[in-house]
Amino acid sequence: MKTAITPTRAENFSEWYQNLITAADLAENAPVRGCMTIKPYGWAIWELMRDEMDRRIKAQGVLNANFPLLIPIDFFNREAEHVAGFAKEAAVVTHYRLKMIDGALQPDPESKLTEPYIIRPTSETIIGDAMSRWVQS
Repeated sequence: MKTAITPTRAENFSEWYQNLITAADLAENAPVRGCMTIKPYGWAIWELMRDEMDRRIKAQGVLNANFPLLIPIDFFNREAEHVAGFAKEAAVVTHYRLKMIDGALQPDPESKLTEPYIIRPTSETIIGDAMSRWVQS
């Protein structure tokens, strides 16, 4: 079977998938490293998948929850061995305000956080902390 997208799925799934998304015009690389901007048709597909999965999960009696995107670095230090493999791929937030300094927006030196936050869209560390309070057995 001949395909216009190379490499094939069997040859290199990750590259094939990225090329498929680009060829279908569903998303494009964002100016932020590691991020994509999802275009309207891509978002529509995402909503259909999300809604179907949500329906199926709720049919099993599961309820949704939402966890913070920003995670205190201390949470990662508690599980340093667990996060070692992806810690280098995390963004670190050190300030909470921008200020015009020498004609450019920069982190306000007076807004330095006492503890940095790590940005992870999914993190067992923050979920585990909540579950330890929620689950009683």
